[in-house]
Amino acid sequence: MTETPPVKTPARNRRPLTLRDVSEASGVSEMTVSRVLRNRGDVSQATRERVLEASKELGYVPNKIAGALASQRVNLVAVIIPSLSNMVFPEVMTGINEVLDETPLQPVVGVTNYNPEREEKVLYEMLSWRPSGVIIAGLEHSDAAKAMLKAAGIPVVEIMDTDGQAVDACVGISHRRAGRKMAQAILKAGYRNIGFLGTKMPLDHRARKRFEGFTEALAKEGIEIADREFYEGGSALAKGREMTEAILKRTPELDFLYYSNDMIGAGGLLFCLDQGISVPGQIGLAGFNGVELLDGLPRQLATMDACRAEIGRAAARIIAERSAEDGESGGGERIELTPKIQPGDTLRRR
Repeated sequence: MTETPPVKTPARNRRPLTLRDVSEASGVSEMTVSRVLRNRGDVSQATRERVLEASKELGYVPNKIAGALASQRVNLVAVIIPSLSNMVFPEVMTGINEVLDETPLQPVVGVTNYNPEREEKVLYEMLSWRPSGVIIAGLEHSDAAKAMLKAAGIPVVEIMDTDGQAVDACVGISHRRAGRKMAQAILKAGYRNIGFLGTKMPLDHRARKRFEGFTEALAKEGIEIADREFYEGGSALAKGREMTEAILKRTPELDFLYYSNDMIGAGGLLFCLDQGISVPGQIGLAGFNGVELLDGLPRQLATMDACRAEIGRAAARIIAERSAEDGESGGGERIELTPKIQPGDTLRRR
């Protein structure tokens, strides 16, 4: 039996659609089509609707890159974050989207995995598209990355942190102050034998700053960290259980455990409950970030809200406002938000 050869689509049917195609389908000039699709110029409502309907039926997508040759930018905002698995950044992205949804701007995400060399590469590629702005996590970048950000000629907003010098604008919290506030709350509750559990911090600068603020506040009261446990990899519940078991086996006299994030703190809470350890009586626990996903735990972990969605919204507003003004005004904005301690059920209240 002879097989029927597949039908080949003529090459001309695979060519990209152009303004001329929309012009012919809608019966108006290419210039009018361009005005409608760019939302510029004086065009009647009836003509606008006819052009948009023809464009939709054809599946036409404007070539924004070609249009950017004159303006030197596209309606994209480069959002560069260190992780997609970290529960922090989806909420930041939600805040960014809430604001940019009301504008012509669209966020495009790049992930660095907390690696400075990868951050340089991601930033280089994204800037090559001439975006309208950059939102990038953290204040610590390589010299090459800082040089690219300074030379970009567009709004740059560094987010999540205010402890340092920004290239342009920054929105976030003081992690050193957050660490100090948690230490003061723990001491006020009467705990004295305190352990710390967290990520290895050479590249997690915000966790390092919280730890520095935490230990500074303890030292002011004549107290040192009694023991510490560090890990590499994702912030998982299983990792928190393992670390908590290890530190309590090594230093059973600990009466408080401070975790660098909520996910490992939740693992520690589950371990303590499984072992019949009284929380917060025998031992108190606290994390950081205020992750709503953990609201379903048997007990609410003490934590501190990192203002994630608010940070995203504020950063996006800076980009949107300055982009609308063609970047001719503003610059150097510094917005510091104030996180609040949520004592939950694992921090004694006195």
